[in-house]
Amino acid sequence: MTETQGAGAATSGDVFIDFSDVWLAYNEELHAAGQFAVEAIDLKVGKGEFIAIVGPSGCGKSTFMKLATGLRMPSRGRILIDGQPVTGPLKISGMAFQAPSLLPWRTTVDNVLLPLEIVEPYRSNFKAKRPEYVERARKLLQKVGLGGYEDKFPWQLSGGMQQRASICRALIHEPKMLLLDEPFGALDAFTREELWCILRDLWTEQRFNVILVTHDLRESVFLADKVYVMSKSPGRFVVKRDIELPRPRELEITYTKEFTDIVHDLRSHIGALRKTTLAAAGATP
Repeated sequence: MTETQGAGAATSGDVFIDFSDVWLAYNEELHAAGQFAVEAIDLKVGKGEFIAIVGPSGCGKSTFMKLATGLRMPSRGRILIDGQPVTGPLKISGMAFQAPSLLPWRTTVDNVLLPLEIVEPYRSNFKAKRPEYVERARKLLQKVGLGGYEDKFPWQLSGGMQQRASICRALIHEPKMLLLDEPFGALDAFTREELWCILRDLWTEQRFNVILVTHDLRESVFLADKVYVMSKSPGRFVVKRDIELPRPRELEITYTKEFTDIVHDLRSHIGALRKTTLAAAGATP
């Protein structure tokens, strides 16, 4: 993996996410044929770090997320999260996607409460502790600017409001790791930047680990400690870029030369990957 402005790797005691030579084929037939969705993934992420993964469509970013949450087991290699081998879906993670997927018959606060109704140890105590959990959900909604909308239904909320509620739902059970798969991709530029700042503030306050998959290079540079560039399928990490911009970051930094230089550098790596892929296919860029 090429490293640009690389800092030292996290020491073993500080490592929260640890992928060691991880490969994944989606079935035995593909495995036997040597056709992998991702290959040779080596990754160590320190506790509380915010990383972003960028790359061309179909490169395996979402596959990596499935591996990180235990929704898929590797065909080869080992994955440790918080020092424990991943053997199935993780309870210590929360996820949010591009589509908020709120249940239309539930109010905002009831949508946020959903993980507490289905994930242990909260599920067993849900009825007894419901008032406490409702208070937790309302406080979280207020933090993301949804105070006063707790009892509204999804159809009464804008797209940006729905995505804020989705992030609250992902965080309500206080996970150690938040996984975000293109969470702001369908929103307009102004709403997207608002949500960057909300996510920045939640992470700064709670310091859970974050893995963000995005096509937006500005988003990755603004939010992340490190940005990883993934190659075309079979996906592997080919570049790691440490984002050495001071925190806390305000939106004004996105207009500075220092910021845009990093974005252009990442874009050049992705452009080179695209040209290599097209050349191999005999196409013209």
